[in-house]
Amino acid sequence: MAIVFFSYSHIDEALRDKLEEHLALMKHQGLIEAWHDRRILAGSNIDDSINENLERADVILLLVSSSFIASTYCYSREMKRALERHKEGTARVVPVILRPCDWHSAPFGSLLAAPKDGKAVTSWPDQDEVFTDVARQVRQAITAVPKTSSPNPSTSSRGASPTGIVSPFSVENSVSGPIGPRSSNLRLKKEFTDYDRDEFLRDSFDFMARYFETSLEELSARNPGIKGKYHRIDANQFTAVVYQDGKSIADCTIRIDGFGSRSNSIAFAYGTSVPRGTSNEMVHVESDSQLMYLKPLGMQSFGGQQGQKLSQEGASEHFWDLLIKRLQ
Repeated sequence: MAIVFFSYSHIDEALRDKLEEHLALMKHQGLIEAWHDRRILAGSNIDDSINENLERADVILLLVSSSFIASTYCYSREMKRALERHKEGTARVVPVILRPCDWHSAPFGSLLAAPKDGKAVTSWPDQDEVFTDVARQVRQAITAVPKTSSPNPSTSSRGASPTGIVSPFSVENSVSGPIGPRSSNLRLKKEFTDYDRDEFLRDSFDFMARYFETSLEELSARNPGIKGKYHRIDANQFTAVVYQDGKSIADCTIRIDGFGSRSNSIAFAYGTSVPRGTSNEMVHVESDSQLMYLKPLGMQSFGGQQGQKLSQEGASEHFWDLLIKRLQ
C-alpha cells in the first residue's frame, strides 16, 4: 500500500477534500492510504507528526496555489524535504496545481504537474472531470513508488523487516495516536448555510465581472477592428458589448436575479436593455458533501449541461461562450 501525503495550505482545504474524495476508489482497492495534517490527533506534537508522515510517504502531492507558495511551512519545509526525497529516489513528488499562480520557476517547476498540461484545477469548467484527471495521474504515480521505505528511525523500530520492507501493520501504526488498524475514511459531510451560498454566489458574480472585463480587453488587443466594452451598471449587473468596425455585433447583460424567489441565480441575457426576470441561460449555487459549485440550467443546450459542476471560472467561460459564439 502506498502512503500519499498531502502538502497544502489550509486556505485550499475544500479543494484538498474534493481531491481526496476522488482518490477513494484507490483506498477501497487497498492501493493507497492518504495522510494530511487534519489526521493529527489532539495532544500530538504537530511538527513531529508531519515530519514522521512526510518521511514515510511514498507519493507526496504538492497542492500548489499562491497560498501554498506564500506559506513558509509548505514551501520551505515540506516542499524542500519532499524534493530531497524525490531526488534520493525514496519518494515520488507530484505537483497538483490547484489555482493559477506563478509556479513554473519554482523548485518543482521541472516536474510533470497535474492536471493535464499543468492547467489549474479551478480553471477547468467541470471539477469532477479535472479531479478525475488528477486521480488517474496519482494512480500512475503509485506504480512507480519505491518498494522499500526511506531511512527513518520511526519505521525501523516499528515493524520493519531486516530488508527494509515495511509491513502494512507498521505503516498503519506509525501514524501518531493509538496503535491499531483504523479506517482512512474519516471525512464528514460539510453543511453549507444560506449565508455560505449567498457569499459564494456574490463572489462568483464578482469573479465573472472581472473575467468578462479582462476577456473583452484581450479580445480587442488581439483582433484589429474589434472593440469590446464592459460596463458595470451596479453591484448586481454588468453589460458586455463587442463592436466590429464600430458596429455592435454581440452584446449581453449578466446579473444576479432572484426570478421571484428567495434563492438567487446569475442570469445571462442577450442584449443590454433587458428587463429583470429575462434570461437565456442561468447558473445557480448547489453543493455536494464537500464543495459548493455552480450548476447551469442548460437553456442554450436543451438541458445538455445540467449535470455539470462548474467552478467560478467554468461558469464564466460558459457565459463567455454564449457571447463569443455570435462572432465565431
